[in-house]
Amino acid sequence: MTLRRDTSVPTSFSLPAPGKLNLCLNIVGRRADGYHELQTVCQLLDVADYIDFEMAATITVETEAEIDPEQNLVYLAAKSLKAYCGIDQGARLILTKNLPLGAGMGGGSSDAATTLIGLNLLWQTGLDSRALLALGAPLGADVPVFIRGRSAWAEGIGEVLSEIDLPHKYFVVVQPGCQTSTAEIFSQIDLDVDLTRDRSTITIARFLEHGSGNDCEAVVRRLYPEVDAALRWLNKRGAARMTGTGSSVFVDFESEREAEALLQEIPSKWNAFVAEGLSESPLINAVNQLRQSLS
Repeated sequence: MTLRRDTSVPTSFSLPAPGKLNLCLNIVGRRADGYHELQTVCQLLDVADYIDFEMAATITVETEAEIDPEQNLVYLAAKSLKAYCGIDQGARLILTKNLPLGAGMGGGSSDAATTLIGLNLLWQTGLDSRALLALGAPLGADVPVFIRGRSAWAEGIGEVLSEIDLPHKYFVVVQPGCQTSTAEIFSQIDLDVDLTRDRSTITIARFLEHGSGNDCEAVVRRLYPEVDAALRWLNKRGAARMTGTGSSVFVDFESEREAEALLQEIPSKWNAFVAEGLSESPLINAVNQLRQSLS
């Protein structure tokens, strides 16, 4: 069907798709469908991809990143929303990648979440957050946290979210020049008889007081020597951790000055940057500002 447009809504705009870090990753069980039950903390960052939205007759995705335009999550999210709403609108979507691929920073999932939220506005489909969450969850376990738009404590396969108040930190993030495969890592975990896949669950309060580790780290370090090397280097400067199933690793600081000082020491063979941890997503702020400009 063709929807009647509110002419006050712009036919083109740009929205951010922020990255995240997993501050821990605990494997606490295995479901009958083969997926693993997890506990993790998703820390949103101020570093983001950007998506330009423009009304068009069909859905097209343009990006300089090495991603199949019709297989990336931006395209799949747009198709999913279009099919769900049964509309004949299209959109030209221009994706600018700042988050590294295969780095455990949720770039693809965040792009999908921004696509759903942006097209919901562009196409004026009027879906609430519950409907967007239902559309987003099948696209990736991290999509719901980006739609919710707050740093979160996540359980289940990542879809059971609780708000968490994290201390304000600055992160030095190192991308050691490789992409990891989550599917490969979990297949190795399934074969590793020495790895515990039923860690005792912890509470948010316990995490905030004592922290927690990453049950995938040992497998990733064995499969990807570049990740191991980056962690060993960073561990000499602080308590280094790996985000998700990698490949990015990070260390946190109380001040931006300390983080910037370490950034200057990072070996040139690695990509690295400083990111500020956020409680609320810049995507939510951008959408609110866009809506306010129309009122």
